[in-house]
Amino acid sequence: MTNEETQPVPDAPTNQTLHLVMGGKVKDPRAFEFQDPESLHVVGVFSDYDMAVDAWRANAQRTVDDAEMKYVIVPIHQLLTPEN
Repeated sequence: MTNEETQPVPDAPTNQTLHLVMGGKVKDPRAFEFQDPESLHVVGVFSDYDMAVDAWRANAQRTVDDAEMKYVIVPIHQLLTPEN
């Protein structure tokens, strides 16, 4: 194997967006620090923001009576390509 074969190939720029919807109990309802990150409820990854909002809203409304439960939308495409 040559050195050239072991080098990573840079990914081509993409316009794909990915949104992670997740939630769990937080230490403070005004913050985003989760009590037990290992037990987060991962709703899913969505390629469309509107679909992510629908999933977030359904889960947030389901747990509306629990002030310690918080669901969030994370734009993971921004983490994958932070220079954009």
